[in-house]
Amino acid sequence: MKRFSNLSLKNKIFFSTLGVILMISAVIALLARGILVASLTSELELRGVAIAHSIAERGGGYILDKKYPELLSLVFDEATLGERQHLITYIFVLSKDEKVLCHTFTTPFPENLDKVNSVAEGGYKSVRLIDFGKSSAYDIAVPIREGLYRIGTVHVGLSKVHIDKLVSTLRTTFLGFISFVVVIIFLISHRLARYITSPIAKLTKVSDELSRGNFDISLDMLSSDSGWDASECPVYHNTDFPCWHFDQALFKSDRDITSHQDSQQCRNCHFYIKRAGDEVVQLADSFRNMVWSIKLYRRRLRESEEKYKSMFDSGPDPILVISCMDFKILDVNPRVSELYGYSREELIGAEFLLLGPESNVECIKAFEEYGGPSGCIYYPKILHIKKGGSAVYVNMHACPITYKSSPSMIVAIADITEIIEKDAQLVQAAKMKSLGEMSAGVAHEVNQPLNAIKMGSEFLALMAEQGRDVPAHQLSEVANEVSTQVDRAAEIINALRAFGRKADFKVDKIDINTPLRSVLTLVTRQFELQNIIFEVGLTEGLPHIVAQDNRLQQVFFNLVNNARDAISEKREKSGLDTEEYIKISTYGKNGDVCVMVSDSGVGITEEVRNKIFEPFFSTKEVGYGMGLGLAITYGIVRDYKGRIDIESDVGSGATFIISFPVASSDA
Repeated sequence: MKRFSNLSLKNKIFFSTLGVILMISAVIALLARGILVASLTSELELRGVAIAHSIAERGGGYILDKKYPELLSLVFDEATLGERQHLITYIFVLSKDEKVLCHTFTTPFPENLDKVNSVAEGGYKSVRLIDFGKSSAYDIAVPIREGLYRIGTVHVGLSKVHIDKLVSTLRTTFLGFISFVVVIIFLISHRLARYITSPIAKLTKVSDELSRGNFDISLDMLSSDSGWDASECPVYHNTDFPCWHFDQALFKSDRDITSHQDSQQCRNCHFYIKRAGDEVVQLADSFRNMVWSIKLYRRRLRESEEKYKSMFDSGPDPILVISCMDFKILDVNPRVSELYGYSREELIGAEFLLLGPESNVECIKAFEEYGGPSGCIYYPKILHIKKGGSAVYVNMHACPITYKSSPSMIVAIADITEIIEKDAQLVQAAKMKSLGEMSAGVAHEVNQPLNAIKMGSEFLALMAEQGRDVPAHQLSEVANEVSTQVDRAAEIINALRAFGRKADFKVDKIDINTPLRSVLTLVTRQFELQNIIFEVGLTEGLPHIVAQDNRLQQVFFNLVNNARDAISEKREKSGLDTEEYIKISTYGKNGDVCVMVSDSGVGITEEVRNKIFEPFFSTKEVGYGMGLGLAITYGIVRDYKGRIDIESDVGSGATFIISFPVASSDA
């Protein structure tokens, strides 16, 4: 059975069919042989009995009349009639007292032959195989009766050799017939097995080619009998065109399918058909359809891969593929090397943190969580490090994908360093403009401590000219006052320098009250000269936020400057120089740190409120503003993940509320 299991299906069918038929033939042959041989022997025996009875009926009178010559003639005639001479070996007749009356032997009567087979009293016949001399025969004894009396016995000897020849001839003829039948069955089985297994052999050959990755194999061997030609299929030439057979999910209704069939003449598909036939033929057709579908999808996949690989390689922005298992770089496009200065070989297999040791941690944490993010994550204006340690600012999109059967993320990066630099230049230009506007107030602010220092120095010089001694307590008072005024002037100058310094984009944990106090140091005196009073309520001990001190100074300066302009506009409309106020307070609310700046100016209309943060939008006259102050403010607040809310009543002033999220412990 093990050897049989290793045979091909063709040989299994062939040998199984042949074996079953041979077994049936053998059984039939054995049965037929026994039946035919038994029938032939019985037939010959009946012929011998008939000959014996014929002699007994015709020779009874000769025995009663003792006409033994006539009896002998009768016996010889029966023995030599027709072909009986080959069948009958001898005939002899015995009298009532068992004496030989006549016989057909040409030699002396064999000894004791008359006693080897006797018919029992009242018997009909007696048949026995006997040996006499060198021969064997079937001795048939039939009684000769006259009425109720037995007057003799007829013995007919049938030649065993002749009977064996007849049986042998019958066997040879039957064996020849059986052999002919076996040969015919052999040929039929071979052709039948080959016909049945031919489609399966083709399927096996195609499967072997597919297992080797050869999907470009011709399917003609599977469709030679179906009249199908691949070149007639529209999808064969245009893989972007949907096939109505296996792309039916793309169609919204049966009408779309019918329209597609009509437009491309696909109603009678030349490929997706099944021929009428047995299961093997239908299996071959199904397999062919399956392989064709695989080829179409493989071609579509290959074209899609080539298209997106081209987009990946030729894209203007850096793109990386990162493993979500160990967060190592799996693939990069050429733009990554151009931006970061690393070669492709250096990047493949490197840690993702190599490009951003601090900024990429948040992205990695998001993808380390079970299941990862449900969609793409956007990280604006983060800091990455080039080869050599130089910094670059980027916007980063991270999206989950499956890369080579493993969870990964694809990271698209946009270099915004130049934008950041221009933004910083714009902010710096706005600062310089603000410093120009504050110059008069700052000069007045600095002039006061200088006057005090001047008066102290003149007092000491006068006392020296007059040769008078300065009392110790007066000298101490003058020295302390001069020192106090110097510190005041230094504080104003330091605040001015800090405000005018160009800000970088590096963030830190800061107290929101610190930049507020710096701005108030610069503008308080100037605003008081314009009859504008600050009402300041800063809450101490607030949580820190993640921001940059210098940039927040610009935010708060823009807000108080706009508040002053709103108050000035109100005075122009009313014609009164009333005392106005600007309220500034800080507080915590719902996990945020908030700054509220309120003024008693003209307020903001609904129409202006919808456009107030747009660049170059301004309600001032031409030449008195560029409309960038609040746009810059909004951009800086957004960079630090904050928001700005506006509350205003026309004619009653406006309130700006800026909220920043509290810095986390690991920020």
